[in-house]
Amino acid sequence: MAAKPVTGTDSAAAARSRVPLAERCGAQDRRLVDRFADALWMENGLSDNTLAAYRRDLWALGAWLTERGTSLERARSEDLLAFLASRYRDGTALRSNARLLSSLRRFYRYLLREGRRSDDPTTHIESPKMDRPLPHTLSEAEVEALLAAPDVASAVGLRDRAMLELLYASGLRVSELVSLDADRLNTGQGVVRVLGKGNKERLVPVGEEALGWLARYLREGRAPLLKGGHSERLFISRKGTGITRQAFWYRIRRYAVTAGIRGHLSPHTLRHAFATHLVNHGADLRVVQMLLGHSDLSTTQIYTHVARERLRQIHEAHHPRG
Repeated sequence: MAAKPVTGTDSAAAARSRVPLAERCGAQDRRLVDRFADALWMENGLSDNTLAAYRRDLWALGAWLTERGTSLERARSEDLLAFLASRYRDGTALRSNARLLSSLRRFYRYLLREGRRSDDPTTHIESPKMDRPLPHTLSEAEVEALLAAPDVASAVGLRDRAMLELLYASGLRVSELVSLDADRLNTGQGVVRVLGKGNKERLVPVGEEALGWLARYLREGRAPLLKGGHSERLFISRKGTGITRQAFWYRIRRYAVTAGIRGHLSPHTLRHAFATHLVNHGADLRVVQMLLGHSDLSTTQIYTHVARERLRQIHEAHHPRG
């Protein structure tokens, strides 16, 4: 196939692309961006990396406007929309465009405050709507393999098995799990009292399997870990104090390797699995909301999308016309 001939327009565009963004802006625009960055640093103490990101966003717009005979200070809403549309056509991700629009909003609010403009051209520009990323979860078989990974012949392994069982049975946040005091677990009633975000307390039921492992840990594992000491925490480290979030995260990643689970895994993954599997088995979304401690149902609704995605994958894998 013959190579595409290079036109004068292509050559000029290539030459422009080799010039740094800042130099493709007008001198007045560069000074304006510098003053804006200085104001951000003085008012908010933003990091160098954050300020550099603001500069790049504004230089990119400034260079685009300069080529069209206008500037950052004189830009209209139509100019900004055309710039965003050009980035979209070039394949820029929606999330990147949303971040850029956030930079532009802040910049034009600054110009308005400084009296350099009488209007804000970003006022009526809507942020691009983005799908929320689906949380990573585990299949029920993977959960079973993970729960079986600790060596329960040791006090540490017994503790870890009890923690994993409780995480999957209750959907606790890992911060809630490691800060749980022993007196908040009622094995007789099969519930745990959890202090969640905003110091909101909720009662969460715990299934028989998890209760069995918790009772065994309390009977055989907790005292050896305390070594005669005392701690209010339910789950004890080798040092005789409450286990930390970071230490438990490390333990989970080790068990994932033992269980043959690939990909990213964190304590939060079991929380996602708890909610997803409940929804898959027909649980009411408002019940799941209460169990997770979500203040807003819209936060919980992501799990209906996870369930639908799983159904779609099953359909594609097994249906003759999938």
